[in-house]
Amino acid sequence: MIRKLPAPRTMVELFAAGNLAFLAIDVYVAHMVNAFERAPEWIPFGLSLAAPVILAIGWISKRDRLPGLVVGWASVAVGVAGMVFHLESHFFEEQTIRNLVYTAPFVAPLAYAGIGLLLILDRSVEVGLEWARWVVFLALGGFAGNFVLSLADHAQNGFFQRSEWIPVVASALACAFLLMVVLRPLDAALLRATAWLLGLQALTGLAGFALHVRANMTRPGESLWTRFLYGAPVFAPLLFANLALLAAIGLWAVRLARWSPGQTSSAASASTKSSGS
Repeated sequence: MIRKLPAPRTMVELFAAGNLAFLAIDVYVAHMVNAFERAPEWIPFGLSLAAPVILAIGWISKRDRLPGLVVGWASVAVGVAGMVFHLESHFFEEQTIRNLVYTAPFVAPLAYAGIGLLLILDRSVEVGLEWARWVVFLALGGFAGNFVLSLADHAQNGFFQRSEWIPVVASALACAFLLMVVLRPLDAALLRATAWLLGLQALTGLAGFALHVRANMTRPGESLWTRFLYGAPVFAPLLFANLALLAAIGLWAVRLARWSPGQTSSAASASTKSSGS
């Protein structure tokens, strides 16, 4: 594998390992709602605990290809299976909008699939402009999932607060800008505008986190644990900041790759093809 841009790749590897580790907390809290009623619900929790250790062993031994591919494909499998299981909980029994909104968050498990694809990408594509565009594309996929989650989650109370529309609009804007970066990576003005937009995405996530914490703290008549277990999901808004970080790594890699020999011409050709289509 060509290591022309080791810093962005290292950042992506740390991003993937850190996210897998954090998902252990998220999965534990989410599945405590039904006290891990079904045994398969422990699978993502176990993967999140084991994956960072396996990746670390690969990094230390400097033979990270096989461990990374194993963790990557396992994450993809868990993510897709989790989405099916979540949909099966209610939506497959009766296909209604209500069941789609009120069922277990069917898009959430795809976070594992996205992280798995990042690990596979690092071991399948040479680090360069193409690699950077794939990183941006995966961040785009994450924001698309965030758009669906924001709609479904806030539809539960009929968008009672006007501020609940902010994450919907923010994630839609992120999808639009990141798609343009994938298609036109040589547009310097677009890269600058997207970087500013990512900063706003991070602020949206932090503000949403504060609002969710406040909503849970002010719920009457329940213990603190119950408020956070059954109330507004406090970790969900932080996905905006998390995906903004991944997209920023991709933008950074795009900027670095633009100055690499042979990258600019290939990117120009790709942009011309996309414009012509």
